[in-house]
Amino acid sequence: MTAPVSAPAVHPAPTFTEVGGVRTRYVVQGDGPPLLLLHGIGRSLEDWSANIAPLAEHYRVYALDLIGFGYTDKPDVPYSLGGLARFAAHFLDAVGETRPVALMGNSLGGAVAQRFAVAYPERTRALILVNSAGFGREVAAVLRALSVPRLGELLLRPTARNARQTVRSLFHDPTFATEERISRALDLSRQPHAARAFLRVLRDLGDWRGAKAAWREELQERLVRQGVPTLIIWGDHDVILPARLLEAARKSHPHARTHLFRDTGHMPQLERADTFNRLVLDFLQEVPA
Repeated sequence: MTAPVSAPAVHPAPTFTEVGGVRTRYVVQGDGPPLLLLHGIGRSLEDWSANIAPLAEHYRVYALDLIGFGYTDKPDVPYSLGGLARFAAHFLDAVGETRPVALMGNSLGGAVAQRFAVAYPERTRALILVNSAGFGREVAAVLRALSVPRLGELLLRPTARNARQTVRSLFHDPTFATEERISRALDLSRQPHAARAFLRVLRDLGDWRGAKAAWREELQERLVRQGVPTLIIWGDHDVILPARLLEAARKSHPHARTHLFRDTGHMPQLERADTFNRLVLDFLQEVPA
């Protein structure tokens, strides 16, 4: 395994724009067809730090902190999967991007991408789903526990220990759990109202038994009918969303291309960045414009 020196910075530096009155942090780089990157729950656009520049050599890449996450505002609103997808669409409007986009989402971001495709088929060119929510009930036990009222508020305290455990859970190779990534995770957890947004999204999607069936089944049924060009990627040692969900994804999306990374955790876009980027570029080059 190749050990990272540290979590690379995002270049160019992120900036802010207003999206429906919500101060929203994002980065844009490159020219070409648009590609929108969507991070997971409780995370930020830094989860694409190893991907933005290589992909921007061929595409106009947008990465943002979704409403309620990262350093974007966290208003007191009823967070939902549909609301996050609408926010992504409003973000594209705010930056003047009107062309159909390819969407790449990790974890929660994958579910947001799927909801976007269902809600805005005319704006969707392709989907790249990376260890994505939406293909089964199974999720990590800690996420099921966090969905329980009062217990979740107690467990989701912004402590250095919690930040370290969270980051370590994202990677199979422990050297990727750098002190820089741990410090950023702690800082993200300390942002005002971060826990409120996290728990509202989590409880919209799941409960103590796991991911709720209603939204998952509706998404898969509609997406299969739409036939959106789709690439589904997983890491075989994911402890957040187990790799066996890839088989469910293959069954529900027989038209999709799939790839399983060996000795890889929940974030193959970082842990296997070079191969991941090549895989994504090869797939997108075959998608009709």
